[in-house]
Amino acid sequence: MMKSGIKLLAFLAVLFVGALAIGGCMTYSGYNKVVGLDEDVKVKWAQVENLLQRRYELIPNLVETVKGVAQQEKDVFLGISKSREAYFNAAKSGSRDDKVKAAQGLEGALSRLLVLRESYPELKSNESFMKLQDSLEGTENRLAVERKRYNDAVGDLNKYRRKLFGKFCSGLAGVEEAEYFQVSEAAKETPKVDFSDKSDD
Repeated sequence: MMKSGIKLLAFLAVLFVGALAIGGCMTYSGYNKVVGLDEDVKVKWAQVENLLQRRYELIPNLVETVKGVAQQEKDVFLGISKSREAYFNAAKSGSRDDKVKAAQGLEGALSRLLVLRESYPELKSNESFMKLQDSLEGTENRLAVERKRYNDAVGDLNKYRRKLFGKFCSGLAGVEEAEYFQVSEAAKETPKVDFSDKSDD
């Protein structure tokens, strides 16, 4: 009787140690997975940020070129100036979510700037404007690709975090939910610029 009791205790102890080992391995694996997903989001964001920086470097030259032809479009230039300032303020704070919001805010202002070429034919023949526009469009195309990759990485991380075990491992690793980089509503709309009073200025 005593021997069978000892055997049962030994069997339960083996089961307990085995369960602890399996649980530890699963936690280790889950922890590593969420850390890997978080790092992937950071790497993809770095690519997006490189292109955002390129975009913000091109804009002042583009604005100066347009100003020479369309000085009266002060609201367009002011919108771009405020958007750039918001981005650089967000860059100082280091918050990725703030940078995403600031970058989204520029989308509408930038599309308004580029649509000016339709109302000012002389811009179409301005070589500097056309080169800058081509550079900006190339940057925007690469940015769209990198933004999709970033959003895919965010989706993978956020989906994992919503799972029961993923939530536990995310808490253990201190990994927060990441924010998607979506195109702003203003950028989805066709820009509307009123040029009715440009002859009066």
